[in-house]
Amino acid sequence: MSIKSPVFVVLNETGAALARKLVPKVPGSEVHGLKGRVTKADIPFIKTLDHLRGLFSEGRAIIAIVSAGIVIRALAPLLADKTQEPAVLALSEDGCSVVPLLGGHHGANDLANIIAVVLDVKPAITTAGDSRFGVGLDNPPTGWQVANPNVAKPIMTALLNGEGVSLKDDTAKSINKNWLLEAGINFSEGAKPSIRLTHARRPETTNDLILSPSILALGIGCERGIARNELEAFIHDTFIKYDLGINSLSCIATIDIKEDEAAIRFVANRIDVPVRLFNAGELEKETPRVGSPSDYVFETVGTHSVSEAAALAAAGPNAKLIVSKQKRGGMTCAVALSPNIILPDEVGRGCGRLAVIGIGPGTNDWRAPEATNEIVRATDIVGYQLYLDLLGPLIDGKNRHSYLLGEERDRVAEALNLAAQGREVALVSSGDAGIYAMACLVFELIEHGPMGEVKPEWQRLETHVVPGISALQAAAAKIGAPLGHDFCTVSLSDLLTPWHVIERRLKAAAEGDFVIALYNPVSMKRREQLGIARDILLTARPAETPVVLARNLGREEEKVDVITLAELDAELVDMLTVVLIGSSETRAFMRGNGQMSVYTPRGYGDKKESF
Repeated sequence: MSIKSPVFVVLNETGAALARKLVPKVPGSEVHGLKGRVTKADIPFIKTLDHLRGLFSEGRAIIAIVSAGIVIRALAPLLADKTQEPAVLALSEDGCSVVPLLGGHHGANDLANIIAVVLDVKPAITTAGDSRFGVGLDNPPTGWQVANPNVAKPIMTALLNGEGVSLKDDTAKSINKNWLLEAGINFSEGAKPSIRLTHARRPETTNDLILSPSILALGIGCERGIARNELEAFIHDTFIKYDLGINSLSCIATIDIKEDEAAIRFVANRIDVPVRLFNAGELEKETPRVGSPSDYVFETVGTHSVSEAAALAAAGPNAKLIVSKQKRGGMTCAVALSPNIILPDEVGRGCGRLAVIGIGPGTNDWRAPEATNEIVRATDIVGYQLYLDLLGPLIDGKNRHSYLLGEERDRVAEALNLAAQGREVALVSSGDAGIYAMACLVFELIEHGPMGEVKPEWQRLETHVVPGISALQAAAAKIGAPLGHDFCTVSLSDLLTPWHVIERRLKAAAEGDFVIALYNPVSMKRREQLGIARDILLTARPAETPVVLARNLGREEEKVDVITLAELDAELVDMLTVVLIGSSETRAFMRGNGQMSVYTPRGYGDKKESF
């Protein structure tokens, strides 16, 4: 069963150490720690009960290394529908007890078993079917689905009461059913109700529990831009016509050039199955087995068949075509039946995805939850070495691709190539990925290719940009509100932008009286540009204009100073400094506690309210 981004909730370093030990064994998990007591948590929180309630409401699986009482008091007011509850477990700090509290058949029992194996303890599983038979009929193992979950409870109740239940097995002997046959259940031939194992469509009304093995592969071919609802209706009608159960569908298979076909992605999401891709050469190898080879299709895409060949390729060498190519309005589909459970991850390749992520200036407190979720989801993490180091244990166990400064094109090309191989890739930048960072280069390379030659496989990729808190926002927040009125940003680096262009922009900003955020103010070799920028701005605003120097934001070495424009000098800044230069309206003043605050009024204080 798919479990949504499990979260270890810990209150101290002992719990955090246990969580870190378990994270590599619990895919996609992260550690949330109580702020002030847990260092280096993936996500810090302040109020434990509120945080638990928030995670539960988001549908996140919770592994709480806290007392069960705390969890119960937090979540009791939210309990309404057990069919919708996420997994919730309590785990003792010493690792001796792991108890699924909620969502036993929504992943809690599975998580408890995984944790128990790692810690060499026995999980305290209390759901009746699991404790008696070692199996929950509404939570079968990977490769099986329940077509009518509402029938599972009365069937299991009958079994627990010793009443007769029969087994109707319509599946091939080659399909592994030991999880059920060796569960110690005494089936009674001819008894009603019954458990039925089949890939056929579920009857409209039945008291039988239908368990569907994932043994069908659906191949799809279609014209570019086909309507989503038309493809969905086509598939629905085909399954009804041939009496096939959608719950036995393992995956949708197609040719790789259809990776970005919106209708195929839509239908796969609706059915909740993955899309698996095959190149033309792989599909052409299936030609001897297809029933409707086409020379036209071969001339167009390089294989004599798409839908039939894709279905057969996904279902395996011993599969047979049970629905030959069906046609409707620019769409084709076919269905293959495998003699074994189909594991989608082991056939073809998946649809690649590239998440371009801004992780904020430094501290985990400033990293957006969406950024953390995307990093947890990724199989491969690409980025500047320092930024990957900042992620710490969050990327343990993932494929890490580190690059140095100056290797920006290489790291973006690597991220695109990995995603084009079907990987889940996170390309990491500090601050916001769209501000002087990697997002713009991603789209530039997608449009033009690495050497001026467009790469179609890059253009087909799903890309997702995750916003982050930028350095200028963090710097402004640390000192007050210097960006309270119109502002702009200028990078002083002339590696990619000619200096005369930078000078022109500085003069325009000075004339416009913008608050200015200067990025890349100096480097090891470039020292004079900051002084030139200062002199340009001094022609248009007072020497006493407040200037904020924010260095190492969000890190232990963080330092924020306020000086005047006249005092601004290259010796005061380094490569990790953001410089905020006020407008003629910006104000700096000393607070009662001796701290400086800087703000740029927008005029609210001058506005006259009418009553």
